[in-house]
Amino acid sequence: MSLTCWMEFDWIILQTAGNDVAFRDPVNVDKNLFVNLSSPSSSKYAVVSDLGSPQDAAQRILQQYLAEFMSTRIGVQREGDIISAEQRTGPDGKLYYDVQIRLRSYASRNPLAVTSQERDMGVELEWDRLLIAVLGVANKRLYEMRLQTNFDVSESELSKLGQTAVSFECQEV
Repeated sequence: MSLTCWMEFDWIILQTAGNDVAFRDPVNVDKNLFVNLSSPSSSKYAVVSDLGSPQDAAQRILQQYLAEFMSTRIGVQREGDIISAEQRTGPDGKLYYDVQIRLRSYASRNPLAVTSQERDMGVELEWDRLLIAVLGVANKRLYEMRLQTNFDVSESELSKLGQTAVSFECQEV
């Protein structure tokens, strides 16, 4: 794996299952950075456009994130929206897809109600997150960097996250 990314954060590195690289903000644990790579044996990507259009890729990762954040708790609903899906050429000359997704979780205050109608009466917002994903290809593998934070992040924090996102590069080895 070879990648670069600029970070203006004092985050700590995490050991996690399922992520190739993970960082967390020790002050605000809702802010995270993850990098995942596709399996070398099952992927033969030449360019990121092998995923289709940026909108196609955004729809794919929205479904992936909804599945990842799925809850087995009774009375919990997860919803997501694609905020933006764009392509750009990185400083390395490669094509990248930049995707922003909003995920929300709603939980019932009465999850043990007898009917679903009763459960739905007390539903409230549990969390609201912004996920910024950058997709790129190198070494015939799909690289995905995901920045995750609260949706109501300040403009200055959003600017720093944006700088981190556009600095992400996948490198051939």
